[in-house]
This record gives sequence, C-alpha cells and structure tokens, in this order.
Amino acid sequence: MVSPKEEETLLYGKKISSVGPGQVTGEHVIHEPTSMDLAMKLHYLKPVYYFRSQAVDGLTTMDIKEAIFTWLNQFYPACGRFRRAESGRAYVKCNDCGARFIEAHCGKSLDEWMEMREEEEEVSIERLLVPSQVIGPELPFSPLVLLQLTKFRCGGVSVGLSWAHVMGDPFSAAEFMNAWGQAMRAQKPALPLKQGRTPTKPETYPSPPAPFKDPLSVKRVGPVGDHWVSPNNCKMGTFSLNLSTKQMNHLQSKVSGQVGSNPIPVFESICALIWKAVAKIRNGPEPKVVTVCRNDSRGQREKGILGNGQVISIVKAEFSVTEAEPKELAEMVINQAEDERSLIREAMEREGGLPDFVVYGANLTFVDLEDADLYGLEFNGQKPIYVGYDMDGIGDEGAVLVIPGPKDATKVVTLIMPESEVFELKSELKRELSIA
Repeated sequence: MVSPKEEETLLYGKKISSVGPGQVTGEHVIHEPTSMDLAMKLHYLKPVYYFRSQAVDGLTTMDIKEAIFTWLNQFYPACGRFRRAESGRAYVKCNDCGARFIEAHCGKSLDEWMEMREEEEEVSIERLLVPSQVIGPELPFSPLVLLQLTKFRCGGVSVGLSWAHVMGDPFSAAEFMNAWGQAMRAQKPALPLKQGRTPTKPETYPSPPAPFKDPLSVKRVGPVGDHWVSPNNCKMGTFSLNLSTKQMNHLQSKVSGQVGSNPIPVFESICALIWKAVAKIRNGPEPKVVTVCRNDSRGQREKGILGNGQVISIVKAEFSVTEAEPKELAEMVINQAEDERSLIREAMEREGGLPDFVVYGANLTFVDLEDADLYGLEFNGQKPIYVGYDMDGIGDEGAVLVIPGPKDATKVVTLIMPESEVFELKSELKRELSIA
C-alpha cells in the first residue's frame, strides 16, 4: 500500500478543474436511471490507460480539453448531478456541472512506473493514477465522472477514469472513453447519445407471494442514504496476474482434461480454477454460489446508450467445491448459469428504486470483460500500451476481473479479495498456473 508520504514523492503539481459539454444542454433535462442502474450505484470502475509519448506529441492540455468539450456534448448526462424525487428515487439533473479533470506529474518514466507496478503486483500504486472520489454525501456536489491525466518524466501519459457504475456497465464505460479518442481526431462519436430507457413511472410487477427474498446475486446493505459507499466487514486487497498464451493453453488443458477433447473456454477455465482455489484457502464455509457478469451478446447494445445491460447470473454448486474437478465447475458456469436480471429489477422496483445493493462481491463474482474494447481509445493514432482495471465497492466475498491483455491472446486477471486471503490465494494460483 502506498503511503501519503510516498504519494507526494511520486506525484506532484496536481491541478483540478471541471470540464463539461461545449453546448448548453437545456433547462429541465433529466436522466432517469433504470432499476438495474440503481442496483449498481455502490460500485465504481477504475480503469487506467497507459500511453507512450507519441500519443500526446504536439498536444497541449488545452487541445485535450477542447476535444473533451465536444466529446461531452454527446454524453451530457455524465456531467450532471444526482437529485432525489419526492418519492426518494434518484435521478440525474443534466445541469452541465461537468466532470472533474485532474492533471498531475510523475517524477518516474513510464517504463520505471510499469516496473514498479510489476514488482508490487498488488497494484495499489495504480490507485495514484485514478481519482478516488465517490458519490455523496452531498449529491448535488458529487461528479459522476472523474478523469486524471498524469504526465511521466519521459513524456508518456496515463489516463485514469473513475466511473460511477450507476451510469453504465464496463462496456458502456469503454465506449464512453473510446468516443473521446474520436473527438481527439476531430470526429464526433459515431452516433449522438441516445437516452437509455427512462421510465416516467416506476416499473411494476405483479405482487408475489410473501415473504419476498432478495435475489441470490445481490446483498442488501445500509441504508447508505446519500453517501454511496459500500460498507465492508474486512479490508480488501487487489493483485493482478498476466497470462501469456502458453499459460492459458496450460490452464485450458488442466481444466479440460485429456488431449483431444473440446477445450473449455479461457474465461470459464479461469472461473473454475479460482473458484476451487478460494474454496481451498478460505476459512469458513466454501463459496457454493458464485456470480458471473458478462456482456449480453444476444442483446442489441446500441452505440451511444449508457446503461447497465450486462448479464448478471448465479451458479450454484450442490457439492464440495474443494473436492470437485475443475472441469465440472467450468461446465456448470457454461451450462447452469441462471440470469437474475429480472429478479434484481423486480427487487428494486418493489421499493421504488430505493434499496441499497452490492452486486460485485455479494458472492464470489467473476466479471468477463473480454468483450470490452479497452484498447479502442486512441490518441494521435496510438493505442494504449497497457490498460489496468480495478473496481471500488466490492463486497467481502471478492471479485475476479478477466481483462483483455495488451497483445492478442493474452489476458490479465485482477482479483479484489479480502486482504487476509491475498497472500495465500496468490501463491496457490501461481502454483496452479505455473507462474514464477
């Protein structure tokens, strides 16, 4: 963990400003999050994009800001602030208050920083490159999006995004960032922003038999009021594993079994191996229920729409996970995942969109980000050399993010787990994956 004193030696010259749409949105414009959006309000996405100096050659801070003004014309709800209706339901007043923009300088070169990051493995150092603010306790003064541009000694830069999940899932956030690159190329994003479904009346469902139980994929917390922070019973730690093509082939063969059989896909293989490893090292009951979040490949995700459309499913094991074969667990993730989105929507709407839920970490949660176009953000025709990814608001059961790597056929696995489990789990996974 990086101390405040160490932070001062690594980053300096911070400047904070606000950026917003270059055009006035208009009076009385609001954005009403759906029930699924509100179910995700205690979570925050924290990607960091790393670029070589060529990406910003010839670009001043003002050049970058001018592109942001154009970019945010298309995504104006992200520049608003939350309010509450008389019913208590939260909505966004699109008042152009703006996103927060932070500039910082680092005394290290980009290569030196990446070496430090690699050595540390727990990637807490990367937190310095992403704003840490959350929504609340004063909703009208809390930005929904924060950006941090950090300039390294060598001329390279990083772009850190703090994204309120209530505005959209990781796939929306990636599209949002990629549209910035289009604006930098003096192009407008492919399509102007379309509002997601914004009901003027709460969704209604038939009265179910009482008592009603919350879906297995969520954990009720709070009430948190206007301070949208997930309460945890333990301190969480983060570490990442980079998987090469060779290591992924080894993983698939380990999970799939005999040579010649149809290999289990990489994501499901990762799920099986980590599920079993967590069951092995965790004190207390095994995680018999896991949550799986992934892009809705069957749904029609329209470009320009921000929202939470990812599939949220649960997988239940009726047997000992520790003693199970990895292939059996992987096949359950493939064939027995139960989509709980309609149950989450129903649970939210029963109480007018007011419940406070944790989704990531309510159970051990696997998030498949392989379909997120994380390397689609381009400056000066240059793609990121690396994208790190973290999340805030993870519940005590932990979360595993499977992220596309910087090269084809590579993956980055980021684990956000109780700090007391990090050392043992890291050792177990390195042994299973043959990572030095």
